[in-house]
Amino acid sequence: MPPATQRKRGEGQWALGYREPLNKNEETKKNDDGLNVRRRIIDIYSKAGFDSIDPADLRGRFRWLGLYTQRKPGIDGGKTGSLPDEELDDRYFMLRVRIDGGQLSGPQLRTIADIAVKYARGTADVTDRQNIQYHWIRVEDVPAIWEALEAVGLSTMEACGDTPRVIIGCPLAGIAEDEVLDASPQITEVYDRFIGSPEFSNLPRKFKTAFSGCTAHCTVHEINDVAFVGTVNEAGEAGYQVFVGGGLSTNPMFAQSLGVFVRPEEAADVWKGVISIFRDYGYRRLRHRARIKFLVADWGAARFRDVLEKEYLGRALPDGPEPAAPLPRRDHVGIGRQQDGNFYVGFAPRVGRLNGELLGQIADLAEEYGSGRVRTTAEQKMIILDVPGDRTEALADALGALDLQVRPSTFRRHAMACTGIEYCKLAIVETKQRAMDLVDELEKRLPDFDQPLTINVNGCPNACARIQVADIGLKGQLVVDENGDQVEGFQIHLGGQVGASFGKKVRGLKTTSADLTDYVERVVRRYDEQRAEGESFADWTRRADEADLK
Repeated sequence: MPPATQRKRGEGQWALGYREPLNKNEETKKNDDGLNVRRRIIDIYSKAGFDSIDPADLRGRFRWLGLYTQRKPGIDGGKTGSLPDEELDDRYFMLRVRIDGGQLSGPQLRTIADIAVKYARGTADVTDRQNIQYHWIRVEDVPAIWEALEAVGLSTMEACGDTPRVIIGCPLAGIAEDEVLDASPQITEVYDRFIGSPEFSNLPRKFKTAFSGCTAHCTVHEINDVAFVGTVNEAGEAGYQVFVGGGLSTNPMFAQSLGVFVRPEEAADVWKGVISIFRDYGYRRLRHRARIKFLVADWGAARFRDVLEKEYLGRALPDGPEPAAPLPRRDHVGIGRQQDGNFYVGFAPRVGRLNGELLGQIADLAEEYGSGRVRTTAEQKMIILDVPGDRTEALADALGALDLQVRPSTFRRHAMACTGIEYCKLAIVETKQRAMDLVDELEKRLPDFDQPLTINVNGCPNACARIQVADIGLKGQLVVDENGDQVEGFQIHLGGQVGASFGKKVRGLKTTSADLTDYVERVVRRYDEQRAEGESFADWTRRADEADLK
């Protein structure tokens, strides 16, 4: 067996002197920085059209500016993974607008809405990382879209690609009465100093960040590459505990605490140290092992902290306490009091599905009832801020008239779905409409069920909708129905909890899309019948008979 150093060099780690690209993606990045494609989009591709786009830009560097080719309509899930990109690619793009911290002003929301109507056939979905995603974007329109976004301080810069992607934060930062601290200044500092910088535009893979002082832990820090979580030390100072190495996809891992205490003014430098370790020591040979979670799993938190302090910070960090436990519901749906005495009103679109016209109506309501400020959440939901107490119910009624519910059923409140086969080239099954239909039907069949219950629907194994940490996680795949035909369906994961456990797979537990609602109704009814007082769905699944889970 080769010595350890040689094995690590074989992973393509830059810090060990190995710079030669070991796969096509690394070669593309070495040939030209992804950030440079912006100029070509403006000067060449937007003028000469889709056919002028270099393939290395089209399926590689375009992602550095938030652009993915979308799935050509009419290609069924059985062909996902077997057709070449040239046959799967449509001539249109998904475009992701990064909304760091989930914070939007009135003019920003109106601009997003206007772009959806003018350039994206009305499409605009809110994601579980607080972004807005468009579809049907033509390359010819991209410069005009960028100009409109940048005029109000928004960007698609590094919204995709092997880059530091959107920084998620508590949508109530600086607003919630019970927050540990307001992380907004740290999000702004990291964005201003590092996003769009060539210093971190060639990472081994994507890099996901969370900064939050939220007591609910709404940024799900346990599944981010790096997360700064508000805590209070023995001296009563508010600062951050740092977690590294979380992520889901096909090999899920929870982040590990570094056991440190980071003061707010130090946080951006510590973030720089962590992402620098990933850039320099991250694995670059195999794409599926290139996330920081694999490095953290191999090193352990103690070694990671040691390298961070000695090689990148040049000083030791003090030890620090772990944050308090999360609240039972991590979202911010409903009506709550702000620090200034006004109120916020959080509401639930159906699995993040919005459109340009609806976003414009939300902007109208935010101006009429509040200050215009709106927030997106990491649960595909939205919040209107700064509402006087005597106007909250009127706003809730106005939102309800748009089917944006402030007091939704537990099914709507806790359901999420990825993009699915409608637009995504990786998907195997339809997700958005399937999830919306599921929620609608469960509301009819189980109108009195009110326990927290997350149902996450994913179109492929990559877990964009966090199936492994849902009470009921649905992973899209093709299954055989009772007639022996291959149809859309789901493998079922049960009893996942963020930071505690990944959902378990029961042998042979799959369902067709057509039978999905019947299955979910059945298992939820059994839980409701058998649960002890205060017992969560996840806890019940761990003790339930296997027959009751089927």
